[in-house]
Amino acid sequence: MNDGYALKVERLTVRYGDKVAVKGLSFMVNNGEVYCLLGPNGAGKTSTIKAILGLVKYEGLIDILGLGQPSPSVMNNIGVVMETPVVLEALTPREFLEFLGSVRGIFNARRAEALIDAFELREYLDTPIAALSAGNRQKVAIVAALLHEPRLLLLDEPFNFLDVKSVRVFKEIMQRHIESGGSILFSTHIMEVAERVCNRIGILNEGDLITEGTLSEIKERAKAGTLEDAFLKAIHADEEIKAILEGL
Repeated sequence: MNDGYALKVERLTVRYGDKVAVKGLSFMVNNGEVYCLLGPNGAGKTSTIKAILGLVKYEGLIDILGLGQPSPSVMNNIGVVMETPVVLEALTPREFLEFLGSVRGIFNARRAEALIDAFELREYLDTPIAALSAGNRQKVAIVAALLHEPRLLLLDEPFNFLDVKSVRVFKEIMQRHIESGGSILFSTHIMEVAERVCNRIGILNEGDLITEGTLSEIKERAKAGTLEDAFLKAIHADEEIKAILEGL
């Protein structure tokens, strides 16, 4: 395993026909840190994560944990929570988690039980996932992502649909993951969340990396008091907002 970084992305380009969603993007997620990708809708955050997972065609280099580009063996070291939960809705949570364990060849029953209780899923274990609420489907996706104790977590708006208690539990699990040497690539558009959980931040706009650094570096560079102000300045939305408000 690479000792310096968990994820290296170099010159990443993702195209959908004539549209270029990600334009030569380069960044690195170090071991033991939460790297946050911020950007408005359509900035390229989800396309970047899909490329890392090998779900879309891309140009450039992706190196995961020093093991190379996306492949089935590399994926066993990654846990994923997407903006829309990726689960087999015809199965129950119990069946889905057991299926994942068999596919990966890794199933820690004690850890599974602990995660099920942490996210209060026990009473829903034998209910078809399709019949669960959006929040409980998200919880199933989170347990599935954490089940095999991955070194790298890819989290795309992971707090969607979660209640306050579950958000706090997940934040604490994320912190323990980092303290144990794990790493997280965290994609969100919620500034308050990014301020609380991220060690370094990269701001994307229209597929380009506009600025990158720690929270204090980002704010100082933009001469802004909050991450929200720095973000709006970086994507040149602050002047647009002023013009909109003046027209009201």
